Amino acid sequence: MTLAYPRRQRQLENLVQKLGLSTQAPIKWQLLDLALTHPTVSESANYEQLEFVGDAVVRLVAAIVLWENYPDCPVGDFAAIRSVLVSDRILAQLAKEYGLELYLLVAGSATADKVGQESRLADAFEAVLGALYLSTQNLELIHPWLDPHFKQLATEIRLDPARLNYKAALQEWTQAQFKVLPEYRVVEINLPHHNQERFMAEVWLHGKKLGQGKGRSIKGAEQSAAKVAFFAIFSPDKP
Repeated sequence: MTLAYPRRQRQLENLVQKLGLSTQAPIKWQLLDLALTHPTVSESANYEQLEFVGDAVVRLVAAIVLWENYPDCPVGDFAAIRSVLVSDRILAQLAKEYGLELYLLVAGSATADKVGQESRLADAFEAVLGALYLSTQNLELIHPWLDPHFKQLATEIRLDPARLNYKAALQEWTQAQFKVLPEYRVVEINLPHHNQERFMAEVWLHGKKLGQGKGRSIKGAEQSAAKVAFFAIFSPDKP
């Protein structure tokens, strides 16, 4: 059944086509609309419950992709790789690739909250997965377009000694070597354009600066600084 609002229906059909799905697929459009409705728009009719379902769905899809492509991989590696695949950072990245922010209904101060955008997009992405799963009670609307992303990312993660999470890898190393955590110092940069990297982070250990990086969010800046530090420690010759 289509939505009562033709403009919104066309928007959702456009998103579905971006995912490579047919608009004739058995999609429950009301659920997809709900999946793209932020709690600031409605306290009761929003994506939170679908996000809860989608959280389980994305973990299942990632597990199946790993099972099918790396049958000899230890369970510990499965867990480590999956934790990266289903992280807010990766899910928000995928959401941006499909322009999910164009379809997400947000109201109030949240519209200007650039810092919380990553979390918002990741939540909405999971909610969309929940809506697609509940439309058919299986993964047929998800596997065709999400599996290729996870396959490519899993390959990159397996080749990366830090599992694409340099902050966690650096923390693991400092704890193992010195029994301490690295210190992050973050400052906000005054920029003329909102779409630029607005945070600068430095990572310090025992009074020595290990790395510095920028990001659009505090987390992003810290991750960037940790990456510089990680390669400075483990790959001194890496450009």
